[in-house]
Amino acid sequence: MSARTIMLFGVAATLLSAAPASAQKQYGPGTSDTEIKIGQTIAYSGPASAYGILGKAEAAYFKYLNDTKGGINGRKITFISRDDAYSPPKAVENVRSLVEGDEVALIFGVLGTPLNMAIRPYLNKQGVPHLFVAAGTSALNDPAHFPWSMGWQPNLRDEAKFYAAHLLTQNPNAKIAVLYQNDDFGKDLLTGLREGLGDKADKMIVSAQNFQPIDPTIDSQMVLMQSSGADALFLFTYAKQAAQAISKMSDLKWKPATYLHLGAASVGATFKPAGLDKSVGIMSAGYIKDVTDPKWADDPDVKTWAAWMKVAMPNTDLNDALTGAGYSAAQTLEQVLKQCGDNLTRENIMKQAANLKDFRVGLLLPASRINTSATDYRVVTYMQLQRFNGTSWDDMK
Repeated sequence: MSARTIMLFGVAATLLSAAPASAQKQYGPGTSDTEIKIGQTIAYSGPASAYGILGKAEAAYFKYLNDTKGGINGRKITFISRDDAYSPPKAVENVRSLVEGDEVALIFGVLGTPLNMAIRPYLNKQGVPHLFVAAGTSALNDPAHFPWSMGWQPNLRDEAKFYAAHLLTQNPNAKIAVLYQNDDFGKDLLTGLREGLGDKADKMIVSAQNFQPIDPTIDSQMVLMQSSGADALFLFTYAKQAAQAISKMSDLKWKPATYLHLGAASVGATFKPAGLDKSVGIMSAGYIKDVTDPKWADDPDVKTWAAWMKVAMPNTDLNDALTGAGYSAAQTLEQVLKQCGDNLTRENIMKQAANLKDFRVGLLLPASRINTSATDYRVVTYMQLQRFNGTSWDDMK
């Protein structure tokens, strides 16, 4: 055999050995040829147990992917979701167990600002993706310091600034009362409101009352705010306290211009318990189609969701709008994992989460598109101011 022939055989062998390496599958903890493990801690009990339906909807969506599509890129999803009773220490305990015991690839959809802030240091130290949580804290858009943590819904400070900008155009001399949950969630919204009002904040905010999530009522706070003479009210609460506040406003015959945190802006979860007639005029930043709102009854994407619900969650109340949020967040994670292809290292999962381009989720408002980057972790950013008319939402300018 000639030297030239030997050389050609050598080149061919090198090329053949290199080809598989370039297409080689890459895996991190919790991933393999057949499986992707996803972990979650969420409130199935305790003061925020109503939001546990988010975890149930997400579990149902991943099961649907497994049953109808064989999972994602041929890999079944193993979704491990544990109850934390809305307790930060319990959330930390659950997350440690999921990462160190179950060896999940990522943590997904954790509920609540205080819980996400409690688990964030650990997950970033361990290099575990902490994705698409059910909390709007602006701290989750900090890739420079916490590159493994990313929110999903519009962030709280942006939301509050959005309301402030509207109020300043409508009533620049308004007297403002604020009811806020006394934790990172409520304080972040209050900070955003103050930032949005700028140097007028101290003069305009005449009463700021807080409450604990486990408080049975917020009646005394409502009385104090009414007595302050406020003609604008910001409800930085979840659904339970929002419904109580709307009902108490009616009892007090107090009718301030009212802005409601988007996480509580549900016809089914807030306005029906409070009274639809009492809720007329409430404003909020819409970002997702309220599946309980007749306005969207004939929308193709809402019809798709409703058909999915009948199959995947047949015994669940269609009036619980939180199912739509869980379904949409799960679809966003599905897109990230699709983009990962056969590289399912934790590093690539995070890289793809920060590389969503004009991605559309059907239940988000029609103009909404998701775009993320390595320097901007905001996921859902589009908001539309809406006013409740007693039956559904009207868009406002």
